[in-house]
Amino acid sequence: MAAMIFLFTVGKAQAGSVAEFTSDEIKSLGWGIVDDGVMGGLSQGRYEITKEGILRFFGTLSLENNGGFSSLRSQNVQMDWSGAEGLILRVKGDGRNYQTRLSTDAEYRGGEVSFQAEFATKKGEWIEIKIPFKNLLGSWRGVKLPDKTFDAAKVRRIGLLLGDKQQGPFELQVDWIRTYSSRTDGAP
Repeated sequence: MAAMIFLFTVGKAQAGSVAEFTSDEIKSLGWGIVDDGVMGGLSQGRYEITKEGILRFFGTLSLENNGGFSSLRSQNVQMDWSGAEGLILRVKGDGRNYQTRLSTDAEYRGGEVSFQAEFATKKGEWIEIKIPFKNLLGSWRGVKLPDKTFDAAKVRRIGLLLGDKQQGPFELQVDWIRTYSSRTDGAP
């Protein structure tokens, strides 16, 4: 991966910042949990922001009652990531595979299309995950929508999801989420 370059400005978020997990930002993004209980499942996810400013998404995934997912989502936001090529997340996980989910104004059957990409974590190790927007796949309630395209200028929701069909406890820590482009990652 090319060298990462981010500009630091005192009192302001990083260049390309999406989520740095400050107290002000937490209020504006309005994070919340949505578990498989919406379909009768029994998974239980929770989140907290540590005193170090790390998002901790954790809980127990259950496959009972056709369950099997837990997600953390922002409320409706309006973000314009025009000019960015993708997202970078700095995460420490439990070795499981998670998904990044983004929504725009795209709809299918009156519902919000989710643009997703899966990423693997390394147990107990901080890593940076790079997700190019061109790799995001559209879906709606499990229906793949290959004709839907992600519009970075119209981001309405940011989320993380665990749905790997592995019952048991989980934990994902996120230090930050940022956009990148060839201007910010040192690529030509």
